[in-house]
Amino acid sequence: MYVSEPVSTPPPEFLTPLQETVYKTLILLEIPFLRVSCEDGSTMESCKEIDSALDAETVKTLFLCNRQKTSFYLFITEGDKPFVTKNFSSALGVSRVSFAPEDKLNELMGVKTGATTVFSCLLEESESVRLVFDETVLSKKLFCCTDGTNTGFVRISTDDLIKKLLPKMGRNPEIINI
Repeated sequence: MYVSEPVSTPPPEFLTPLQETVYKTLILLEIPFLRVSCEDGSTMESCKEIDSALDAETVKTLFLCNRQKTSFYLFITEGDKPFVTKNFSSALGVSRVSFAPEDKLNELMGVKTGATTVFSCLLEESESVRLVFDETVLSKKLFCCTDGTNTGFVRISTDDLIKKLLPKMGRNPEIINI
């Protein structure tokens, strides 16, 4: 799989409005970043080469909903950690969840399958989505995820995520240990 050398500048052209918002926000908040471009990186297997290029582990970001498709959750966990719906639901005290439909992913998060990212929380449409972190992700020094596309990945410090980016998003995430 092709993965570019890491660079600390935005892409020369933006593929989506969210991707443009991501880099403008990082620059505005003075958050240093490294990014790579790659072939489709929508599987955790393809992320191994991305991880190597960015010297950080890519997080797994899941877009979930309840059975009625009225409550939505953006869950960020470690890439190699198995996801058990029972444990997630129990930790939040909610009914069982499943993966949300693709049309809701696009409508609420501004991405397509394989590009799910915490940066979607910069979008007004995402305000109703509960942001949930596995506490192990927040204990790491670096945070690596998509830039809103499945061909771009960005690495920032977890400290900048917590202290600069999440406040800019107006988000107070729920933190669980499962």
